[in-house]
Amino acid sequence: MHPYQDAARPVAERVEDLLSRMTLEEKAGQLFHSMLMMNADGTPVTETDGSMLPFTTPELVEGRHLTHFNLLGTYGAREMALWHNAVQEMAANTRLGIPVSLSTDPRHAFTDNVGASFNAGAFSAWPEALGLAAIGDPELVFRFADTVRREYLAVGFRTALHPQIDLATEPRWARQSGTFGADAELTGELVQAYVRGLQGEELGPDSVAAMVKHFPGGGPQKDGEDPHFPHGKEQIYPGGMREHHLEPFKAAIAAGCSQMMPYYGQPIGTDWEEVGFGFNKGVVTGLLREELGFTGIVCTDWGLLTDAVIFGETHAARAWGVEHLSVAERAAKALDAGSDQFGGEQCPEVIVELVGSGRISEARIDASVRRLLREKFVLGLFDERRYVDPDEAAETVGRADFKAAGAAAQRRSLTVLTNGPLPLTGRPKLYVENVDPAVAAAYGDVVTAPAEADLAVLRLRTPYEERPNRFESFFHSGSLAFEEPELTRILSLLATVPTVVCVNLERPAVLPEIAERAAALIADYGAGDDALLDVAFGRAAAEGRLPFELPRSMAAVEAARPDVPNDTANPVFAHGHGLAI
Repeated sequence: MHPYQDAARPVAERVEDLLSRMTLEEKAGQLFHSMLMMNADGTPVTETDGSMLPFTTPELVEGRHLTHFNLLGTYGAREMALWHNAVQEMAANTRLGIPVSLSTDPRHAFTDNVGASFNAGAFSAWPEALGLAAIGDPELVFRFADTVRREYLAVGFRTALHPQIDLATEPRWARQSGTFGADAELTGELVQAYVRGLQGEELGPDSVAAMVKHFPGGGPQKDGEDPHFPHGKEQIYPGGMREHHLEPFKAAIAAGCSQMMPYYGQPIGTDWEEVGFGFNKGVVTGLLREELGFTGIVCTDWGLLTDAVIFGETHAARAWGVEHLSVAERAAKALDAGSDQFGGEQCPEVIVELVGSGRISEARIDASVRRLLREKFVLGLFDERRYVDPDEAAETVGRADFKAAGAAAQRRSLTVLTNGPLPLTGRPKLYVENVDPAVAAAYGDVVTAPAEADLAVLRLRTPYEERPNRFESFFHSGSLAFEEPELTRILSLLATVPTVVCVNLERPAVLPEIAERAAALIADYGAGDDALLDVAFGRAAAEGRLPFELPRSMAAVEAARPDVPNDTANPVFAHGHGLAI
């Protein structure tokens, strides 16, 4: 037995022993946190057509020495556990047997976006982070994160690629549903509860490491476009509130978050270098490491180095500000900036080349590998936590009490904007749109035409502009206003029958006409039809308060400053609005 394999030895000693035994190629593999998919039966992917992933699992684990992966797609709990164990066994049979660290984007809500989050599937279903912010209860967020921890541990996820604590200050930005809204102080309180729920008081074998994102705050995107794409790369601060966006990250660091992800954005018009944050030494080393004292792992956002094929379409590397550099030069700049690991990449040969040329020292590589190995030891991956029990996974994931807690949170998060006839009574004749008639039948007699109804229930989603690129189509951007002919159709329904309207706010919808004419207006952030109807009929209490304002017009949105919270003129509903029934 080598010293690094001896669980009785101190972690620091084990790290140094393992590091001393690694080849440069094995070290280079640790610097990449790439993607994997799995077969539905729980077996690793051994063939690929390149439309999503360029390499098979054995090629990455055995050939390229990678040991950090995030899982794409939704699967059954038992199958995920079986797959996790199979990948761990593959890693155990490599020369040094370094275990795999498996990560995931959020999996406990309703959004399904391969680039950001997955719907709950087998896991317990809760409102999006915006809904947790609408409730505003740190104790609930702790219980949520603790539930996430237990369900993740059961299938082998040891790193959460969340929480996302950007401030929702640009109403058009696509990523707001994953945030805690526009309030920096509340976001700071909730992220501390979230980190404690995932990690415990300190990182250990029962923890899930929290990778907090997107440092130093990704909300102030020019025109609200998303920096996954070239037209959204610029991040601006016309309101001078750059420091304000740092406040939640200070809280996360104080809570002991294990990892930090810098954003794609390229700051414009500041004293920071105008390069994406993952390449930005003034931000990663100067601000995050030296000024704020963060000592954990810094992992870049996905795809900064190489062009990638996603859904069969080629996407340029998100190397904003350094597009002119080669892949090796980009990697060197990110390492010089202080980044430890490259998200979504799998090119360790580039690191070997950089060391061989003398551009990067092996000591610099060792500094990052040391951090990465330490976390594996602390999480127990070399010891008792390497494998999971598929039977236990099937029993734990989606457990009845976890689902009940998520369902209760869905109800609490609903935000009553106008209450009109609520709560409803009796068994009215109900006309429903975008509501499951079988669910509605438990509350009233469902009819097929508005003219036959006593009441209508209409569910809507925040509008967005269709984008031609398949990957970008998942990122709902652009106008927030209901356009013709849809607006006229909605208003016609509201004029025909008293209508309870529920709008899913993944972004702040522009809906003055709907607000004025709906019998009652409710906002949701991920909630089932039964949750909505329970609240409408007074069977559950809605506690939500708007986590951002709802603007009056797109002109007001366009005139607002993207770094300033709640900056639109004369909003229809102010930040914090919410009524009782």
